[in-house]
Amino acid sequence: MDNLEGRIAVVTGASRGMGRGIALALAEQGATVYVTGRTVTDGKHSLPGTIAATARECDERGGRGIAVQVDHSNDEEIAGLFARIAEEQGRLDILVNNAIAIPDELTQPGGFWEKPVSNWSMIDIGLRAAYVASWQAAQIMVPQHSGLIVAISGYVGVTYTYSALFGTCKTALDRMARDMAVELKPSGVASLSLWQGFTYTERATENLKSVPGMASQLNSAVGSSVEFPGRVIASLAGDERIMEKSGGTFIAPELAAEYGITDIDGRIIPSLREERGAPIWQPV
Repeated sequence: MDNLEGRIAVVTGASRGMGRGIALALAEQGATVYVTGRTVTDGKHSLPGTIAATARECDERGGRGIAVQVDHSNDEEIAGLFARIAEEQGRLDILVNNAIAIPDELTQPGGFWEKPVSNWSMIDIGLRAAYVASWQAAQIMVPQHSGLIVAISGYVGVTYTYSALFGTCKTALDRMARDMAVELKPSGVASLSLWQGFTYTERATENLKSVPGMASQLNSAVGSSVEFPGRVIASLAGDERIMEKSGGTFIAPELAAEYGITDIDGRIIPSLREERGAPIWQPV
């Protein structure tokens, strides 16, 4: 992993889960990380974690964490975040679009017609909010002729997982990252999509205990820590040839092998390309 001292990053949806892990991994390399999310008070969410707690952990890792409450369904709040970054830092180096609304019904059995139409919020937060954040980030990155925008996706982009809307969201996110790369290429700003497999987030761990058929995965060798994708992103951000990857969809464990990265416990996380599918989009 490369040293990110002096780099400015935004990680959306970082109160807990993968967003928190990515923020910590970037901070550990010295980055200043704007940690966004809605949870500011313990106990307000069914799962533990707040943006302030993540920001404090970023400080403890050697970087700097800045907690900013943002409802990613609100365009004005997203705009306010990036206006603040422009004013306080004058630059932006990394945007990780991780935020997504995960309804309780996602892992429950049943067809899309048996679940609330409100599950569409996965598209609103998981796709539209990523577009708005990328639009705002580009206002800063394009003039400076540098930057990296990462969309957090997964094998669900090509393989059915949980629900029709979940797959639709991630497939669209992959394509959007690719087409943004086409338009950003002349400016020297990179955009790509990162496929992360099973991750031991707080929600996933609870689901493994309670959702029928999932308990067998609790100690699965293919699962990674929440920090694993952040380690990969840190190396991407430090790669002087990052534009050669712009527009592509990449499997996190395969990039980890390329950069010589292991998980926090030293494990090599396997690629599930053969079992779950291969990315569609290649660099532009």
